[in-house]
Amino acid sequence: MFGIVISLLLLMYLAYRGISVLILAPLLALLAALLSGSPLLATYTQVFMPALGRYIVQFFPLFLLGAVFGKLMEVTGSARALAEAITNRVGSGQTALAVVIACGVLTYGGVSLFVVAFAVYPIAAALFVRAGHPKRFIPAALALGSFTFTMTAVPGTPAIQNAIPAPYFGTDAFAAPGLGMIAAVIMFVGGVWWLNRRISAATAAGHGYGEEDQYSASGGAMEGADDLPSVFFATLPIVVVIGLNLILTQFVLPSMDTSYLAEDRFGNIGLNDVRGTWAIIASLFAAVLVLIAINWQRLSGGLNDALSNGVAGSFLPIFNTASEVGYGSVIASLPAFAIITAGVTGLFPSNPLISEAIAINALAGITGSASGGLSIALETLGETYARLGEAAGISPELLHRVAALSSGGFDCMPHNGAVITLLAITGLNHRKSYPDIAMVAVAIPVVAIVVVIALGGTFGSF
Repeated sequence: MFGIVISLLLLMYLAYRGISVLILAPLLALLAALLSGSPLLATYTQVFMPALGRYIVQFFPLFLLGAVFGKLMEVTGSARALAEAITNRVGSGQTALAVVIACGVLTYGGVSLFVVAFAVYPIAAALFVRAGHPKRFIPAALALGSFTFTMTAVPGTPAIQNAIPAPYFGTDAFAAPGLGMIAAVIMFVGGVWWLNRRISAATAAGHGYGEEDQYSASGGAMEGADDLPSVFFATLPIVVVIGLNLILTQFVLPSMDTSYLAEDRFGNIGLNDVRGTWAIIASLFAAVLVLIAINWQRLSGGLNDALSNGVAGSFLPIFNTASEVGYGSVIASLPAFAIITAGVTGLFPSNPLISEAIAINALAGITGSASGGLSIALETLGETYARLGEAAGISPELLHRVAALSSGGFDCMPHNGAVITLLAITGLNHRKSYPDIAMVAVAIPVVAIVVVIALGGTFGSF
């Protein structure tokens, strides 16, 4: 137990101090293994590395295509065209609101939060440069729009965190829609208010965008305003991503004969195991082709450089995140982790809503993963929560919504893979940007969870 606690505290502290997670994750995973008496080399080669490898195998195409898509949005001027259109709509002083809206539309459309980070960062950078607002607030704005209300609260969101509770409670993605919308409003309004307050204070103190990175597209997207694409053509690639993803997921792929997936050479799986991944890979690839086609003249011989830079930009984020997955797998494999799981899931047995919220938040924080903590908690006591809820007159829909919301609270600790990916994409570090990420992606979502539990416990599910 001590090994897990000291390893976790060191990981959060040293990641906050700016040390690369590529170094920290394996070393501190092995420290926990050492203090628990597990064999070091076997833990590294048979637990850490396979988990890291599985993550890369599953998600590398998304990171690769997402990075290329984001780079092309940047160098073609599409990002800046969108930034100016959004600014004209919401006002130049509402940079945080504009970024949150852009991220929210994409993630609710089913686009992976990692892809959204790649795609929206150039738009965010252009907005913040134009307004003269400090760059250090961009990660928090991206986090608020990508993995808070659209991940866990808005009814019908396709995020995996909203899908995991369904089989345990016999529910669907639209469980407790009224409570979900209340939580979403708390997160959205509270997060935007916080960021606006912080940006205004920093701007009043004379802080500008920042000398550490005057936007990598300064030779492209930030100049040549006369050659920007129209808003229609700048928006078209994003519409392709969202629309094609929806069409493939809901209509095209389910209508295809994919019985061959049951063969051993394809992993003996079903369509649902790959449908989401296939759809977003195809959608991103199509969007990249559309971007190139409608901006062929603007690329003017620079296509190879843009593609190469996009490819290179995908490596660090995916290896950072995969290393965190490896760390979480090592921690989950240790004997003491079963004690932790039993302890946190056994709290407040007379109130399954509170017990569920504490258990999922704790396990998500320890593993640094919303879906990981949610899966572990429900695999362990999902049936128990369903039974206790029925006995206490708590609807399955309310249990579903509290479970989903709880996965998006303490998951965003400094060692969270999505947090590290955001910082890698934006070129910032924990010291500069994490305090605001913690406020909009941890503190305010926890307030939303408390409100939903209070309302649900008083009025039931709605």
